[in-house]
Amino acid sequence: MADNTSLENQVIVVTGAASGIGKQIAIDLASRGAKVAACDKNLQALQDLANGHQMCIYEVDFLDEKSIMDLIVNVENEQGPISAAINCVGILGKNGHKIEFLDIDDFDNVYSINLRGAVIFTKAVIAGMAERGYGRILHLASISGKEGNPLLVAYSATKAGLIGMVKSVGKEYATSGVTINAMAPALIESPMSASFSEQQMSYLKSRIPMDRLGKSQEVADLAAWIVSPACSFTTGFTFDLSGGRATY
Repeated sequence: MADNTSLENQVIVVTGAASGIGKQIAIDLASRGAKVAACDKNLQALQDLANGHQMCIYEVDFLDEKSIMDLIVNVENEQGPISAAINCVGILGKNGHKIEFLDIDDFDNVYSINLRGAVIFTKAVIAGMAERGYGRILHLASISGKEGNPLLVAYSATKAGLIGMVKSVGKEYATSGVTINAMAPALIESPMSASFSEQQMSYLKSRIPMDRLGKSQEVADLAAWIVSPACSFTTGFTFDLSGGRATY
């Protein structure tokens, strides 16, 4: 029986690969035999990553539409047709304050990276996949986008928008052979979670029935299945990875 979870020799783009969850996903996919194109704005961190793992690296700026569009063209010209794309780019922005103290310029920056950049990335990669009749797209959202977390207005709002975009595009391309899904992790051990205040960390952990933070490898394991040929009848969906927190 063929292993339809295999990612051997598939060209997979991973954005936000310089650190945290994106880095672990890139490492994991490379270990599974995928041809990983690790992408980030932090080129030095990507070079350090590639020194220890078999993957190609590409610089991309999610604030720049041309940079994102050029990334897809360059990867396909140099590595071949993209089978899957995993977007892990995301920032918290300023947090820890109620909306009456919200810095709108900061909100615009969070939106531009977390949502606008994700829309451009999807637009750039999905056309070729649909033309070839196969593709997998996965966006890292957050439980914040489903439930909303206090004092995280910009992050929660943009992650909710990301989930909405995935639902919409999933329906648009449902008969094309291309699936697009999101993942909504609860708090994961990562540089992002380390930036929370002690009060925020305590609150977010208290919401997780398993009483622990998730691990980056647990995200990577689920991501590998979602972008495999095995995940063929699920699109426009948001996979929970919440240690029991999610209730819908």
